[in-house]
Amino acid sequence: MELQAGRCRTAHEWRIDLDPMPRCEFATVRRVARIVHEILGELGATGWPKTSGGKGLHIYVRIEPRWGFAELRRAAHAFAREVERRAPDHVTTTCWRKDRDPAMLFVDYNQNARDHTIASAYSVRGVPEATVSTPITWDEIDEIDPRQFTIATVPARFAKLGDLHQGIDDSAYPLDTLLEWAERDQLD
Repeated sequence: MELQAGRCRTAHEWRIDLDPMPRCEFATVRRVARIVHEILGELGATGWPKTSGGKGLHIYVRIEPRWGFAELRRAAHAFAREVERRAPDHVTTTCWRKDRDPAMLFVDYNQNARDHTIASAYSVRGVPEATVSTPITWDEIDEIDPRQFTIATVPARFAKLGDLHQGIDDSAYPLDTLLEWAERDQLD
């Protein structure tokens, strides 16, 4: 990783944030997560899903550290547009919240901007229920309810299953194909 004045100039992680709008049901999040998994498989990328600690899902993909954050954001935007193409009735990539349908799911590609923060795995959210952003398997997506993962329940889950993101650093995906998609879509 290249550092400039103490800051990383190359990205190492691509974040896919499935962010439901206020009237978007979790069934839609599940449906879109399956599409995300399908596209990742087509790309040969390994995605590591987790609950957001709120109403959405995050998927982390390690990437080869050859690109800066501008290229990563372009690649993430191209991926989000492909998800939107495959689920146009459920997904939006419209950046401005005021312009989004409140029943849609926003694929938030902006999570890949430099210095942007996202709830890390096992972080407790600042809500009365103390929900926890929890790693899950792809097979669990159709079964889980994000509200079931709380500060009271996650320690036993971790003790039973271990860290489901343990192998996250074992492979890194090259962004070349996604950058070709961005060029095709002429995304900035």
